[in-house]
Amino acid sequence: MRIDHATSPPSLTAVPEAARQPRVVVALHEGFYGAESGTGFSNRAFLTALARLLPAGRLSVITPHVPESARAHDQRWAGEVRQMLRQAAAEVITIPKVNAPPDSVRGSVQLCDLAGEAAIRIAARAGRCLLVGLDIPFLGLAPYTSPTTDLLLVPRSTTALTRPKDVSRVRWERDALRAATLRGARVGAISSHMRGHLVVNYAVPRSSIVSIPNGLIREEMIRPATALPLPFKAHAGFLLAMGRAVPTKGFEDLLEALRLLKERGVPVPHLLLAAVTSEEHKHLSSYQQDLAADIRAHDLDATLITRFTPAIRAWLHSPALRAVIVPSREEPFGRIPLEAFAAGAGPVVATTAGGLAQTVIDGETGFTAAPQDPRSLASALHRALTVLPRERDRLRSAGATLVRSRHDYEASVGSVMDRIAPWALAQSATAEGRAR
Repeated sequence: MRIDHATSPPSLTAVPEAARQPRVVVALHEGFYGAESGTGFSNRAFLTALARLLPAGRLSVITPHVPESARAHDQRWAGEVRQMLRQAAAEVITIPKVNAPPDSVRGSVQLCDLAGEAAIRIAARAGRCLLVGLDIPFLGLAPYTSPTTDLLLVPRSTTALTRPKDVSRVRWERDALRAATLRGARVGAISSHMRGHLVVNYAVPRSSIVSIPNGLIREEMIRPATALPLPFKAHAGFLLAMGRAVPTKGFEDLLEALRLLKERGVPVPHLLLAAVTSEEHKHLSSYQQDLAADIRAHDLDATLITRFTPAIRAWLHSPALRAVIVPSREEPFGRIPLEAFAAGAGPVVATTAGGLAQTVIDGETGFTAAPQDPRSLASALHRALTVLPRERDRLRSAGATLVRSRHDYEASVGSVMDRIAPWALAQSATAEGRAR
Protein backbone atom coordinates (compact mmCIF):
# COMPACT_ATOMS: atom_id res chain seq x y z
CA MET A 1 0.00 0.00 0.00
CA ARG A 2 1.26 3.45 -0.89
CA ILE A 3 0.41 6.75 0.72
CA ASP A 4 0.27 9.36 -2.03
CA HIS A 5 -0.24 12.94 -0.90
CA ALA A 6 -1.65 14.05 -4.24
CA THR A 7 1.68 14.56 -5.99
CA SER A 8 1.58 15.17 -9.72
CA PRO A 9 1.20 11.96 -11.72
CA PRO A 10 3.22 11.00 -14.74
CA SER A 11 1.86 12.24 -18.05
CA LEU A 12 -0.07 9.89 -20.30
CA THR A 13 2.89 9.55 -22.62
CA ALA A 14 5.11 8.55 -19.69
CA VAL A 15 2.97 5.51 -18.94
CA PRO A 16 3.35 2.67 -21.46
CA GLU A 17 0.01 1.44 -22.83
CA ALA A 18 0.70 -2.09 -21.57
CA ALA A 19 1.13 -0.77 -18.01
CA ARG A 20 -2.22 1.02 -17.95
CA GLN A 21 -4.19 -1.53 -15.99
CA PRO A 22 -7.80 -0.86 -15.02
CA ARG A 23 -8.39 0.89 -11.72
CA VAL A 24 -11.28 1.16 -9.31
CA VAL A 25 -11.07 4.39 -7.33
CA VAL A 26 -13.17 4.79 -4.18
CA ALA A 27 -13.67 8.17 -2.53
CA LEU A 28 -15.05 8.05 1.02
CA HIS A 29 -15.30 10.47 3.90
CA GLU A 30 -16.05 8.05 6.74
CA GLY A 31 -14.93 4.48 7.29
CA PHE A 32 -11.16 4.59 6.72
CA TYR A 33 -10.05 5.98 10.07
CA GLY A 34 -13.14 4.98 12.02
CA ALA A 35 -16.92 5.17 12.04
CA GLU A 36 -19.29 7.77 13.43
CA SER A 37 -22.40 5.96 12.20
CA GLY A 38 -23.60 2.98 10.19
CA THR A 39 -22.22 4.74 7.11
CA GLY A 40 -18.66 4.16 8.31
CA PHE A 41 -19.31 0.45 8.86
CA SER A 42 -20.93 0.11 5.44
CA ASN A 43 -18.11 2.00 3.71
CA ARG A 44 -15.49 -0.20 5.35
CA ALA A 45 -17.42 -3.30 4.31
CA PHE A 46 -17.59 -1.97 0.74
CA LEU A 47 -13.82 -1.46 0.67
CA THR A 48 -13.21 -4.92 2.12
CA ALA A 49 -15.45 -6.54 -0.47
CA LEU A 50 -13.68 -4.73 -3.32
CA ALA A 51 -10.25 -5.64 -1.95
CA ARG A 52 -11.25 -9.31 -2.12
CA LEU A 53 -12.97 -9.14 -5.49
CA LEU A 54 -10.41 -7.14 -7.51
CA PRO A 55 -7.10 -8.48 -8.78
CA ALA A 56 -4.22 -7.21 -6.63
CA GLY A 57 -3.10 -3.67 -7.33
CA ARG A 58 -6.30 -2.40 -8.96
CA LEU A 59 -7.87 -0.57 -6.03
CA SER A 60 -7.21 3.07 -5.13
CA VAL A 61 -8.74 4.76 -2.09
CA ILE A 62 -9.13 8.52 -1.63
CA THR A 63 -9.95 9.80 1.86
CA PRO A 64 -9.54 13.01 3.85
CA HIS A 65 -6.78 12.85 6.44
CA VAL A 66 -7.85 12.46 10.07
CA PRO A 67 -5.02 13.06 12.60
CA GLU A 68 -4.45 10.50 15.34
CA SER A 69 -5.32 13.14 17.95
CA ALA A 70 -8.85 13.51 16.58
CA ARG A 71 -11.75 11.79 18.32
CA ALA A 72 -12.88 10.41 14.95
CA HIS A 73 -9.56 8.54 14.55
CA ASP A 74 -9.80 4.99 15.91
CA GLN A 75 -6.26 3.60 15.86
CA ARG A 76 -7.30 -0.05 15.90
CA TRP A 77 -9.87 0.50 13.16
CA ALA A 78 -7.46 2.47 10.95
CA GLY A 79 -4.73 -0.12 11.44
CA GLU A 80 -7.03 -2.95 10.40
CA VAL A 81 -8.16 -1.06 7.29
CA ARG A 82 -4.59 -0.26 6.28
CA GLN A 83 -3.55 -3.88 6.73
CA MET A 84 -6.49 -5.09 4.64
CA LEU A 85 -5.63 -2.66 1.84
CA ARG A 86 -1.94 -3.49 2.06
CA GLN A 87 -2.74 -7.15 1.44
CA ALA A 88 -4.67 -6.12 -1.67
CA ALA A 89 -1.74 -3.98 -2.90
CA ALA A 90 -4.12 -1.02 -2.84
CA GLU A 91 -3.08 2.59 -3.19
CA VAL A 92 -4.24 5.09 -0.57
CA ILE A 93 -4.31 8.80 -1.31
CA THR A 94 -5.01 11.16 1.57
CA ILE A 95 -6.42 14.56 0.74
CA PRO A 96 -6.48 17.52 3.14
CA LYS A 97 -9.39 17.72 5.54
CA VAL A 98 -11.69 20.56 4.50
CA ASN A 99 -12.59 23.30 6.95
CA ALA A 100 -16.31 23.42 6.15
CA PRO A 101 -18.56 20.61 7.50
CA PRO A 102 -18.80 17.75 5.00
CA ASP A 103 -22.60 17.84 5.21
CA SER A 104 -22.64 21.46 4.01
CA VAL A 105 -22.70 22.42 0.33
CA ARG A 106 -19.36 24.20 0.66
CA GLY A 107 -17.75 21.24 2.43
CA SER A 108 -18.98 18.74 -0.16
CA VAL A 109 -17.85 20.93 -3.06
CA GLN A 110 -14.37 21.19 -1.55
CA LEU A 111 -14.20 17.44 -0.94
CA CYS A 112 -15.29 16.70 -4.50
CA ASP A 113 -12.71 19.12 -5.89
CA LEU A 114 -9.86 17.50 -3.96
CA ALA A 115 -10.98 13.91 -4.55
CA GLY A 116 -11.83 14.58 -8.20
CA GLU A 117 -8.41 16.04 -8.96
CA ALA A 118 -6.76 13.00 -7.35
CA ALA A 119 -9.01 10.69 -9.37
CA ILE A 120 -8.04 12.45 -12.61
CA ARG A 121 -4.37 11.76 -11.87
CA ILE A 122 -5.11 8.09 -11.24
CA ALA A 123 -7.18 7.81 -14.43
CA ALA A 124 -4.31 9.33 -16.43
CA ARG A 125 -2.20 6.24 -15.74
CA ALA A 126 -5.01 3.67 -16.01
CA GLY A 127 -6.38 1.91 -19.05
CA ARG A 128 -9.94 2.29 -17.78
CA CYS A 129 -11.29 3.58 -14.50
CA LEU A 130 -14.36 3.23 -12.29
CA LEU A 131 -14.75 6.11 -9.85
CA VAL A 132 -16.97 5.33 -6.85
CA GLY A 133 -18.30 8.10 -4.62
CA LEU A 134 -19.47 6.69 -1.30
CA ASP A 135 -22.26 8.71 0.28
CA ILE A 136 -23.54 12.27 0.07
CA PRO A 137 -20.29 14.29 0.29
CA PHE A 138 -19.10 12.79 -3.01
CA LEU A 139 -22.23 13.12 -5.14
CA GLY A 140 -20.58 15.98 -7.04
CA LEU A 141 -17.85 13.97 -8.77
CA ALA A 142 -19.35 14.05 -12.28
CA PRO A 143 -17.15 16.91 -13.60
CA TYR A 144 -14.05 14.80 -12.88
CA THR A 145 -14.91 11.92 -15.18
CA SER A 146 -13.52 11.36 -18.67
CA PRO A 147 -14.46 9.09 -21.58
CA THR A 148 -12.37 6.34 -19.95
CA THR A 149 -13.82 6.85 -16.45
CA ASP A 150 -17.17 5.39 -15.36
CA LEU A 151 -18.91 6.77 -12.30
CA LEU A 152 -20.87 5.03 -9.54
CA LEU A 153 -22.44 7.08 -6.75
CA VAL A 154 -23.74 5.35 -3.62
CA PRO A 155 -25.81 7.69 -1.42
CA ARG A 156 -26.46 6.01 1.93
CA SER A 157 -29.00 8.68 2.83
CA THR A 158 -30.08 12.10 1.55
CA THR A 159 -30.68 15.50 3.06
CA ALA A 160 -34.29 15.29 1.89
CA LEU A 161 -34.68 12.44 4.39
CA THR A 162 -32.66 13.83 7.30
CA ARG A 163 -32.96 17.64 6.97
CA PRO A 164 -35.71 18.40 4.45
CA LYS A 165 -35.76 22.10 5.37
CA ASP A 166 -32.16 22.50 4.17
CA VAL A 167 -33.33 23.52 0.71
CA SER A 168 -29.92 24.57 -0.65
CA ARG A 169 -28.37 21.24 0.30
CA VAL A 170 -31.23 19.23 -1.21
CA ARG A 171 -30.93 21.29 -4.40
CA TRP A 172 -27.17 20.66 -4.58
CA GLU A 173 -27.68 16.91 -4.22
CA ARG A 174 -30.42 16.86 -6.85
CA ASP A 175 -28.32 18.90 -9.31
CA ALA A 176 -25.26 16.71 -8.66
CA LEU A 177 -27.20 13.51 -9.32
CA ARG A 178 -28.72 14.99 -12.47
CA ALA A 179 -25.29 16.03 -13.78
CA ALA A 180 -23.96 12.55 -13.03
CA THR A 181 -26.75 10.60 -14.72
CA LEU A 182 -26.60 12.87 -17.79
CA ARG A 183 -22.99 11.71 -18.13
CA GLY A 184 -24.04 8.07 -17.89
CA ALA A 185 -23.25 7.52 -14.21
CA ARG A 186 -24.93 4.80 -12.19
CA VAL A 187 -26.53 5.45 -8.81
CA GLY A 188 -26.49 2.63 -6.27
CA ALA A 189 -29.69 1.96 -4.30
CA ILE A 190 -28.94 0.43 -0.89
CA SER A 191 -32.57 -0.64 -0.40
CA SER A 192 -35.86 -0.67 -2.27
CA HIS A 193 -36.91 2.25 -0.07
CA MET A 194 -33.91 4.29 -1.24
CA ARG A 195 -34.56 3.30 -4.86
CA GLY A 196 -38.07 4.73 -4.68
CA HIS A 197 -36.87 7.81 -2.80
CA LEU A 198 -34.19 8.58 -5.39
CA VAL A 199 -36.67 8.22 -8.25
CA VAL A 200 -39.51 10.22 -6.68
CA ASN A 201 -37.67 12.88 -4.66
CA TYR A 202 -34.48 13.31 -6.69
CA ALA A 203 -35.73 12.52 -10.21
CA VAL A 204 -33.01 9.90 -10.76
CA PRO A 205 -33.94 7.89 -13.90
CA ARG A 206 -34.83 4.29 -13.06
CA SER A 207 -32.49 3.15 -15.83
CA SER A 208 -29.56 4.81 -14.02
CA ILE A 209 -30.13 2.97 -10.73
CA VAL A 210 -28.35 -0.26 -9.84
CA SER A 211 -29.26 -2.33 -6.81
CA ILE A 212 -26.55 -2.70 -4.16
CA PRO A 213 -28.47 -4.05 -1.15
CA ASN A 214 -26.67 -3.14 2.03
CA GLY A 215 -25.51 -6.00 4.21
CA LEU A 216 -22.69 -7.51 6.21
CA ILE A 217 -19.37 -9.07 5.30
CA ARG A 218 -18.28 -12.28 7.00
CA GLU A 219 -16.17 -10.54 9.68
CA GLU A 220 -19.32 -8.75 10.85
CA MET A 221 -21.16 -12.03 11.35
CA ILE A 222 -18.87 -13.34 14.08
CA ARG A 223 -18.31 -12.43 17.72
CA PRO A 224 -15.79 -9.56 18.14
CA ALA A 225 -12.54 -10.37 19.90
CA THR A 226 -13.00 -7.57 22.43
CA ALA A 227 -15.99 -6.01 24.18
CA LEU A 228 -16.61 -3.09 26.50
CA PRO A 229 -17.57 -4.05 30.06
CA LEU A 230 -21.29 -3.89 30.61
CA PRO A 231 -22.51 -1.17 33.00
CA PHE A 232 -23.31 -2.77 36.35
CA LYS A 233 -27.06 -2.18 36.09
CA ALA A 234 -27.16 -4.13 32.80
CA HIS A 235 -25.78 -7.37 34.21
CA ALA A 236 -29.20 -8.68 35.24
CA GLY A 237 -30.60 -8.08 31.75
CA PHE A 238 -30.78 -5.11 29.41
CA LEU A 239 -32.28 -3.55 26.31
CA LEU A 240 -30.01 -2.01 23.69
CA ALA A 241 -30.68 0.90 21.34
CA MET A 242 -27.90 2.66 19.48
CA GLY A 243 -27.28 5.18 16.75
CA ARG A 244 -26.37 8.78 16.02
CA ALA A 245 -27.78 11.35 18.41
CA VAL A 246 -30.21 12.92 15.94
CA PRO A 247 -34.02 13.23 16.09
CA THR A 248 -34.59 10.95 13.10
CA LYS A 249 -33.38 8.01 15.22
CA GLY A 250 -36.50 8.37 17.39
CA PHE A 251 -34.84 7.89 20.76
CA GLU A 252 -37.28 10.25 22.48
CA ASP A 253 -40.10 8.00 21.19
CA LEU A 254 -38.37 5.05 22.86
CA LEU A 255 -38.10 6.89 26.19
CA GLU A 256 -41.77 7.81 26.02
CA ALA A 257 -42.63 4.16 25.28
CA LEU A 258 -40.69 3.12 28.38
CA ARG A 259 -42.55 5.74 30.41
CA LEU A 260 -45.86 4.28 29.21
CA LEU A 261 -44.81 0.75 30.15
CA LYS A 262 -43.67 1.96 33.57
CA GLU A 263 -47.02 3.68 34.05
CA ARG A 264 -48.77 0.39 33.27
CA GLY A 265 -46.62 -1.51 35.75
CA VAL A 266 -44.84 -3.57 33.09
CA PRO A 267 -41.37 -4.67 34.29
CA VAL A 268 -38.71 -3.54 31.81
CA PRO A 269 -34.98 -4.38 31.87
CA HIS A 270 -32.34 -1.68 32.11
CA LEU A 271 -31.93 0.30 28.88
CA LEU A 272 -28.50 0.98 27.39
CA LEU A 273 -29.16 3.92 25.09
CA ALA A 274 -26.12 4.72 22.96
CA ALA A 275 -27.21 8.00 21.37
CA VAL A 276 -23.76 8.93 20.28
CA THR A 277 -21.58 11.47 18.59
CA SER A 278 -17.85 11.65 17.95
CA GLU A 279 -17.76 15.40 17.40
CA GLU A 280 -14.93 17.38 18.94
CA HIS A 281 -16.69 18.95 21.91
CA LYS A 282 -16.65 18.37 25.66
CA HIS A 283 -20.35 18.85 26.33
CA LEU A 284 -23.46 16.97 25.35
CA SER A 285 -25.30 18.07 22.22
CA SER A 286 -28.68 19.72 22.74
CA TYR A 287 -30.40 16.50 21.63
CA GLN A 288 -28.41 14.42 24.10
CA GLN A 289 -29.27 16.92 26.84
CA ASP A 290 -32.96 16.50 26.00
CA LEU A 291 -32.66 12.69 26.22
CA ALA A 292 -30.88 12.93 29.58
CA ALA A 293 -33.58 15.29 30.86
CA ASP A 294 -36.32 12.84 29.80
CA ILE A 295 -34.59 9.99 31.63
CA ARG A 296 -34.35 12.07 34.81
CA ALA A 297 -37.85 13.53 34.57
CA HIS A 298 -39.51 10.10 34.35
CA ASP A 299 -36.99 8.27 36.56
CA LEU A 300 -36.36 5.70 33.85
CA ASP A 301 -34.03 2.77 34.41
CA ALA A 302 -31.59 3.72 31.67
CA THR A 303 -27.95 4.55 31.00
CA LEU A 304 -27.27 7.19 28.34
CA ILE A 305 -24.03 6.61 26.43
CA THR A 306 -22.96 9.70 24.49
CA ARG A 307 -19.60 8.90 22.87
CA PHE A 308 -19.22 6.40 20.08
CA THR A 309 -16.88 3.43 19.90
CA PRO A 310 -17.26 0.45 17.56
CA ALA A 311 -16.89 -1.84 20.61
CA ILE A 312 -20.46 -1.00 21.63
CA ARG A 313 -21.68 -3.43 19.00
CA ALA A 314 -20.10 -6.33 20.89
CA TRP A 315 -22.94 -6.02 23.40
CA LEU A 316 -25.17 -7.62 20.76
CA HIS A 317 -23.48 -10.91 21.70
CA SER A 318 -24.14 -10.59 25.44
CA PRO A 319 -26.30 -13.34 27.01
CA ALA A 320 -27.87 -10.64 29.21
CA LEU A 321 -29.39 -8.86 26.20
CA ARG A 322 -33.20 -9.09 26.21
CA ALA A 323 -34.12 -7.07 23.12
CA VAL A 324 -32.64 -4.75 20.48
CA ILE A 325 -34.70 -1.65 19.71
CA VAL A 326 -34.51 0.48 16.54
CA PRO A 327 -37.05 3.31 17.02
CA SER A 328 -36.13 5.30 13.90
CA ARG A 329 -38.48 7.86 12.39
CA GLU A 330 -36.63 7.62 9.09
CA GLU A 331 -34.12 4.98 7.98
CA PRO A 332 -32.72 4.58 4.44
CA PHE A 333 -31.73 0.99 5.26
CA GLY A 334 -30.85 0.18 8.86
CA ARG A 335 -27.85 -2.04 9.60
CA ILE A 336 -28.54 -2.65 13.28
CA PRO A 337 -31.20 -5.35 12.75
CA LEU A 338 -28.79 -7.26 10.49
CA GLU A 339 -26.03 -7.00 13.10
CA ALA A 340 -28.46 -8.26 15.74
CA PHE A 341 -29.58 -11.17 13.53
CA ALA A 342 -25.98 -12.15 12.83
CA ALA A 343 -25.17 -12.06 16.56
CA GLY A 344 -28.17 -14.20 17.46
CA ALA A 345 -29.54 -11.28 19.49
CA GLY A 346 -33.15 -10.42 19.92
CA PRO A 347 -35.93 -10.18 19.62
CA VAL A 348 -35.49 -7.12 17.44
CA VAL A 349 -38.09 -4.38 17.87
CA ALA A 350 -38.13 -1.78 15.09
CA THR A 351 -40.36 0.75 13.46
CA THR A 352 -41.46 0.24 9.87
CA ALA A 353 -39.61 3.38 8.76
CA GLY A 354 -37.95 3.16 5.36
CA GLY A 355 -35.62 0.22 4.82
CA LEU A 356 -36.35 -1.29 8.25
CA ALA A 357 -39.56 -2.77 6.87
CA GLN A 358 -37.47 -4.97 4.54
CA THR A 359 -35.64 -6.76 7.34
CA VAL A 360 -37.78 -6.61 10.49
CA ILE A 361 -41.01 -8.37 9.60
CA ASP A 362 -43.61 -8.52 12.34
CA GLY A 363 -43.90 -12.00 13.83
CA GLU A 364 -41.30 -13.41 11.45
CA THR A 365 -37.95 -11.77 12.25
CA GLY A 366 -39.03 -9.41 15.03
CA PHE A 367 -41.75 -7.06 16.23
CA THR A 368 -42.69 -3.80 14.55
CA ALA A 369 -44.24 -0.47 15.45
CA ALA A 370 -45.39 2.59 13.56
CA PRO A 371 -42.75 5.35 13.28
CA GLN A 372 -43.02 8.25 15.73
CA ASP A 373 -45.70 6.41 17.72
CA PRO A 374 -44.60 5.69 21.32
CA ARG A 375 -47.77 3.72 22.12
CA SER A 376 -47.21 1.42 19.17
CA LEU A 377 -43.57 1.04 20.17
CA ALA A 378 -44.52 0.25 23.78
CA SER A 379 -46.88 -2.48 22.55
CA ALA A 380 -44.20 -4.03 20.31
CA LEU A 381 -41.63 -3.94 23.11
CA HIS A 382 -44.09 -5.56 25.53
CA ARG A 383 -44.62 -8.38 23.03
CA ALA A 384 -40.85 -8.85 22.69
CA LEU A 385 -40.35 -9.02 26.46
CA THR A 386 -43.13 -11.58 27.00
CA VAL A 387 -42.43 -13.84 24.04
CA LEU A 388 -42.03 -17.55 24.82
CA PRO A 389 -38.50 -18.99 24.59
CA ARG A 390 -39.33 -21.24 21.62
CA GLU A 391 -40.82 -18.26 19.77
CA ARG A 392 -37.74 -16.16 20.54
CA ASP A 393 -35.55 -18.92 19.11
CA ARG A 394 -37.69 -19.06 15.97
CA LEU A 395 -37.37 -15.29 15.44
CA ARG A 396 -33.62 -15.41 15.92
CA SER A 397 -33.27 -18.32 13.49
CA ALA A 398 -35.33 -16.52 10.85
CA GLY A 399 -33.24 -13.38 11.28
CA ALA A 400 -29.98 -15.30 10.90
CA THR A 401 -31.30 -16.96 7.74
CA LEU A 402 -32.33 -13.58 6.31
CA VAL A 403 -28.96 -11.92 6.81
CA ARG A 404 -27.01 -14.83 5.35
CA SER A 405 -29.26 -15.47 2.38
CA ARG A 406 -30.18 -11.94 1.29
CA HIS A 407 -27.66 -9.54 2.81
CA ASP A 408 -24.21 -10.92 1.99
CA TYR A 409 -22.56 -7.60 1.17
CA GLU A 410 -19.60 -9.07 -0.68
CA ALA A 411 -22.05 -10.84 -2.99
CA SER A 412 -23.98 -7.58 -3.50
CA VAL A 413 -20.85 -5.61 -4.38
CA GLY A 414 -19.60 -8.42 -6.61
CA SER A 415 -22.89 -8.53 -8.49
CA VAL A 416 -22.91 -4.83 -9.29
CA MET A 417 -19.25 -4.87 -10.29
CA ASP A 418 -19.92 -7.77 -12.63
CA ARG A 419 -22.73 -5.75 -14.18
CA ILE A 420 -21.16 -2.30 -14.57
CA ALA A 421 -17.39 -2.94 -14.57
CA PRO A 422 -16.60 -6.56 -15.50
CA TRP A 423 -13.35 -5.34 -17.05
CA ALA A 424 -12.11 -4.41 -13.56
CA LEU A 425 -12.59 -7.96 -12.29
CA ALA A 426 -10.84 -9.69 -15.20
CA GLN A 427 -7.27 -10.81 -14.75
CA SER A 428 -4.85 -9.12 -17.15
CA ALA A 429 -2.86 -11.14 -19.65
CA THR A 430 0.34 -9.93 -17.94
CA ALA A 431 -0.84 -11.16 -14.56
CA GLU A 432 -1.92 -14.48 -16.01
CA GLY A 433 1.49 -14.87 -17.61
CA ARG A 434 3.21 -14.25 -14.28
CA ALA A 435 0.90 -16.76 -12.60
CA ARG A 436 1.87 -19.43 -15.09
